[in-house]
Amino acid sequence: MSASELAEWSDREERRRRRAPWGVLALVLLTGVALIRNGSGEFDVGPPQPASAAAPAADVRTPPSAAPATAPAGLPFSAAERVRIPAIQVDAPVTPVGLDADGWVGAPPPEDPNLAGWFTGAVSPGEKGTSVIVGHVDNTKGPAVFYGLGALKKGSRVEVRRQDGRTAVFEVYGVEVFEKSKFPGDRVYGSKGTPELRVITCGGGFSKQNGYDGNVVVFARLVTGA
Repeated sequence: MSASELAEWSDREERRRRRAPWGVLALVLLTGVALIRNGSGEFDVGPPQPASAAAPAADVRTPPSAAPATAPAGLPFSAAERVRIPAIQVDAPVTPVGLDADGWVGAPPPEDPNLAGWFTGAVSPGEKGTSVIVGHVDNTKGPAVFYGLGALKKGSRVEVRRQDGRTAVFEVYGVEVFEKSKFPGDRVYGSKGTPELRVITCGGGFSKQNGYDGNVVVFARLVTGA
């Protein structure tokens, strides 16, 4: 193994060691994603909620063999730079977010409505495993980057441009809203054995006292990575 190959291998191993186990991370994210629910919610029409027809046709806990036989191989590690969701006119820069001092996943600064966050404790978009992108649904001034997330349908595309110049393109196969108190962490974040993506924002009911009572989750799988 050459010096450059050894250095690359060491970097990969270090990233793996820094990643929290999914069984623990699911609980951390359940708490941390609640930080995203600080929008006002005081608009004439609230953010769209997923239709029942948009839910995954089968339990997403199905084994890897249930994934399409033509699923592309995973891409190498590369940080996310930008996310595009043409169906809901999203075209936003992506900033890395990690765990804060309290062990919660960070969120993008709420004052910037057109900014998404890639959780660096998971794989990068396009890698084998489940990558996670989060964003605000609104802020005190109005709708934010993922305000329309609940309107996505099966077959919609999510494009994530990476630092290596590749664009990981994912196809949506399910959109659901979960109560924060019953958030199924393993179901949402667990690896399916193929490159997948979860896009998450706030949703469900809203009250001035407690904010949003749920999270909208988009389930998508990689279809190409040019």
